[in-house]
Amino acid sequence: RTLAINRGEKEKILTVKIEAPTEDIIKYLKKQVITNDGAPTAAVLTEVVEDAYDRLIAPAIEREIRNNLTEEAEDGAIKVFGKNLEQLLMQPPIAGQVVLGWDPAFRTGCKISVVDPTGKVLDTTVIYPTAPQNKVEEAKAVIKKLIDKHHVTLISLGNGTASRESEQVIVELLKEIPVKVQYIIVNEAGASVYSASKLATEEFPNFDVGQRSATSMARRLQDPLAELVKIDPKSIGVGQYQHDMNQKKLSEALGGVVEDCVNKVGVDLNTASVSLLEYISGISKTIAKNIVDYREENGKFTSRSQLLKVAKLGPKAFEQCAGFMRISGGKNPLDATSVHPESYEAASALLSKLGYKPNDVVAGNLLGLSLQVKDYKKMAAELGIGEITLRDIVKELEKPARDPRDDMPKPILRSDVLEMKDLKETTDPITEITVVVKDVAEETDVTVTARKEEADRDSREETARRTDVPTETRETVITDETITVAMTDRDVNSETETTTEEMTERTTQAFRLLQSKDRNHRERMPREKTITRRKIIVVMMKKECQRARRKTSRSSSF
Repeated sequence: RTLAINRGEKEKILTVKIEAPTEDIIKYLKKQVITNDGAPTAAVLTEVVEDAYDRLIAPAIEREIRNNLTEEAEDGAIKVFGKNLEQLLMQPPIAGQVVLGWDPAFRTGCKISVVDPTGKVLDTTVIYPTAPQNKVEEAKAVIKKLIDKHHVTLISLGNGTASRESEQVIVELLKEIPVKVQYIIVNEAGASVYSASKLATEEFPNFDVGQRSATSMARRLQDPLAELVKIDPKSIGVGQYQHDMNQKKLSEALGGVVEDCVNKVGVDLNTASVSLLEYISGISKTIAKNIVDYREENGKFTSRSQLLKVAKLGPKAFEQCAGFMRISGGKNPLDATSVHPESYEAASALLSKLGYKPNDVVAGNLLGLSLQVKDYKKMAAELGIGEITLRDIVKELEKPARDPRDDMPKPILRSDVLEMKDLKETTDPITEITVVVKDVAEETDVTVTARKEEADRDSREETARRTDVPTETRETVITDETITVAMTDRDVNSETETTTEEMTERTTQAFRLLQSKDRNHRERMPREKTITRRKIIVVMMKKECQRARRKTSRSSSF
């Protein structure tokens, strides 16, 4: 509200003033200044007090109050801006699909761009299904040819002008083609800024602004982070009154959010663009360009140590950036993780002590590694590292190169949902929950299994209705989806408790993950009658289980 009032005043639409108890304030000031009411100077001093307040004191106090309110409002707005930007950047990528980017418009036509799973542009064109031309059938024919030619599996539609009209054309088109193609509406904020930028001109010198915008639509669906870092954060438009606040403070805050997101996710050293690399800790724009130049001249990086050969990238910069850069298929399997090169020796020693080899890292054989480390403090002392560092190493080795975006809600892919009547109810039961209680003293597992035998009948029948394929004619596929939830990776002797709320939250997350996997399978294989046995294995220490049992009533949701 403060920023809105400031803007109204700036546009000369509003007149803003602070109403103060003037009489009480002047009365107070008189008491402070005039000590003798009968003195000959009392009348003069009264005028002095009133003039000083009206001309000097009141405006100064008003400016101070307004400035304080504005600063607080700016800080709040920047915080909201940063939060919205983080949610946008941390959207899960949709990998491995050929995407058709659709930038909608009326008069100038809808710009189309097809990109392969790596982001390479395969084809571009312009169609006119919207007013005033209304060449719907001609547009459908063009899109059908592109889908057949490039095996398009997903359409990325911008949410700008003519988006709704374009969506109706897409839905009609998808009903007419035999192959399964889905669509999703993406936020096109900043696309026009990017398409007219110097960076876009260098990247696509032969494309016009519309073709670049359509390409951006497709790419920001495949990897939102990699595409959105090319745009000035202030141009993405996920905050209010950004032009009314301190621009330097806003730029620094949003730059910090982007840098935090990029470092949290990490980058593939052999595929990352200059725009992405420059946000890595310790890497400037010049060094980022030098990294890409080195990669083009000498081929792919096979080791993180090669970074030291890049111009202007010294030991200090290497120390800062190395842990955030990944190399898939490199000489050292640890290069594919976020383990810092300084900790390679300790990580290798840890694997050796627990009977593993470096290749087990990329093979994914280290799940449950945290449960094998009985005493973190003792192990850290043996390896010559800190306990916190050891826990970080173990966590990373269990799930190497884990993308934090995988935990975020997945984009909703659509095919024909336009009205309320298109929505249908479905069920997704968990068929089995197994609780494994680890008894460290006896080194045995006590297993308690709870089963839910209801078949996923409603969901399967709904899938059959959606694909118009009779249930009896579809091949039956039984799949097992299992996930392990480790309730604690703390030291067994620790007195810190895992609360019932933590257990419930982690198990709920596991439920959602399995449901998501099951839905994704049904969407990919619509002509299969899929029966999914979803299992959750909850692993917890006996000591923690006893604590939880004491605190948990029989009616507990967990």
